[in-house]
Amino acid sequence: PGAQDADMTVDFAGPSHPQHGSRPLPDISMLQETVRRLGLRKDRLVVVYDHDGNLLAARAWWVLRWAGFERVVMLDGGFAAWASAGGAVVTEAPPPPASSNVLVHPGGMPELNADSAALLARTGVLLDTRIAPNYRGGDVPAGVPARGHIPGAINVPAPDNLTLDGHFADLVTLRSLYAATGADGSRPVGVYCGAGVSAAHAVAALMML
Repeated sequence: PGAQDADMTVDFAGPSHPQHGSRPLPDISMLQETVRRLGLRKDRLVVVYDHDGNLLAARAWWVLRWAGFERVVMLDGGFAAWASAGGAVVTEAPPPPASSNVLVHPGGMPELNADSAALLARTGVLLDTRIAPNYRGGDVPAGVPARGHIPGAINVPAPDNLTLDGHFADLVTLRSLYAATGADGSRPVGVYCGAGVSAAHAVAALMML
């Protein structure tokens, strides 16, 4: 009750483009319109959730952090956890929130480009959070983007961050998962995926550690 509906692909991503990739970061002026429409303010906690283990909500979480919102969290387990815990569930949309006059500023989260990702694969730890078949590569039909990975990148599929019921795994499990890749705090770590969605989920797990 009271949750505002947002579309990750529209509100927290720009249009896919041959030069800019799949679901690039949104135009900052458009993002400012979005957060004002949703009534978000930097002095109030923002909670994001989805129905898919926060694999989509993580993108909204990351973009808001990037845009200068420091108080943003994900609801562990998402909507399913809310419902199974006996939380009230409604079907009608809430009234529109009072719009805010918040200003957004990019740069609150670090970014990689192709060159810095390639360098990090050689000098630190670069994680690829896509599912294993996309990482391993192989033949694809005509017109389908090539599979494979950046040389030196290590595969840790984002769903591995979750338990079977969609909650984040406990910190001991997550620490073991990432330490096995060399992401143990001793070297810089970067993350990528196919469209900046599952990578945001891994960033959240790493920040928890």
